[in-house]
Amino acid sequence: MTPPTVDTALLQRAAADIARSRRTLALTGAGISVESGIPPFRGKGGLWEKIDPMKYAHIDALVKDPETVWRVLIKDMKEVLDRARPNDAHRGLARLEEMGLLQTVITQNIDGLHQAAGSRDVIEFHGSFARQRCMDCGRKMATADVELHELPPRCRCGGVLRPEAIFFGELIPPEHLLRSQQLAAACDTMLVIGTSAVVQPFASLPVIARGAGATVIEINPEKTPLTGEISDYLLAGKAGQVMRALVDIIEKELRETRP
Repeated sequence: MTPPTVDTALLQRAAADIARSRRTLALTGAGISVESGIPPFRGKGGLWEKIDPMKYAHIDALVKDPETVWRVLIKDMKEVLDRARPNDAHRGLARLEEMGLLQTVITQNIDGLHQAAGSRDVIEFHGSFARQRCMDCGRKMATADVELHELPPRCRCGGVLRPEAIFFGELIPPEHLLRSQQLAAACDTMLVIGTSAVVQPFASLPVIARGAGATVIEINPEKTPLTGEISDYLLAGKAGQVMRALVDIIEKELRETRP
């Protein structure tokens, strides 16, 4: 089935807003990675429909029974993320940064796909599944390099490996929260892609930006609690489709304005 065409007038408006902005920020959530084959945690078809997050994704569960948490939750996530590759939305944001039109990506996602696409300034608000850390000695290694001969996999010191993602019961790193809030308060334009931003404290960032006078552009397949309340307008469509069209317009306009 051919995807519906994104509103051309709104795409032109978004391209103009980004082109004139001195500081553009992108917030991304699970919706940006669905096209890379990564299912969301929340909502219809999400991971939390299949397993109880308080039973298997809480830090207490990991500490108490890491074998079960690895077997039920982490092993399958590793297999999905090992296969995932950036899509047009990730690549589009990396291209905007390369053109000097995007300052920073703040993501709820733990998949590492923004960095894989080429984005250099990424705040991983909820940590990263792309890296593992030993719960004893603190040694780090890439998740892709972890072999699952035993569960839980162990560091060479004998300690259990765990993802550097934030589990329920753990705090957002204070430095990530503070910098994200500072960037939101200082940006001129904010792209909110693939998230309804209802989970705090991430959900406060579009509110901060809007309160400081920024233009908030939402990219989602359908309306969310942000639409019409916080976002100035919605570019309705899949993240990859919208970002590809948006970047094409911006690149075309840049070529036409260069001498």
